[in-house]
Amino acid sequence: MLWLIGIGCLALGVVTGVAFSSRLNGSPSRIKELENQVKSLEQRHEQYKDDVSDHFNTTAELVQQMTESYKDVYQHLALGAQDLCTGEVADKLLPAGSGTVFEDNTEEESGFNPPKDYAAKQKSDQKGALAEDFGLEKSKSGNSDDIPT
Repeated sequence: MLWLIGIGCLALGVVTGVAFSSRLNGSPSRIKELENQVKSLEQRHEQYKDDVSDHFNTTAELVQQMTESYKDVYQHLALGAQDLCTGEVADKLLPAGSGTVFEDNTEEESGFNPPKDYAAKQKSDQKGALAEDFGLEKSKSGNSDDIPT
């Protein structure tokens, strides 16, 4: 009788194990469905990235065209002010000629020199400002841990 109960429990365990394993593994059709869904999402993501890139390229071109149009309108207004108004009024309204907003002025012409990110050397053999020992005097004992004098 004990053997019969043991064999029955073993058979019940095997049947239960097979049922759970088939549920956990999933069917091959479900796996294919999920793989297709992942591929579809990847394609949509790539298309979205391409669309964003195209959008910003077009935006950059349109802004460039708008800037050129603005420069043309400004030049038109400046020339009109020069032709239609007295010289003093035209200079106050829209200065056309040298020093206008859209002219490319070099540093020499504008008198503007941006600050330098380094200190100029007084002598050619002098250490630069970015050197580790710049501005430090060497001590007489030669010990690098000494405080500069």
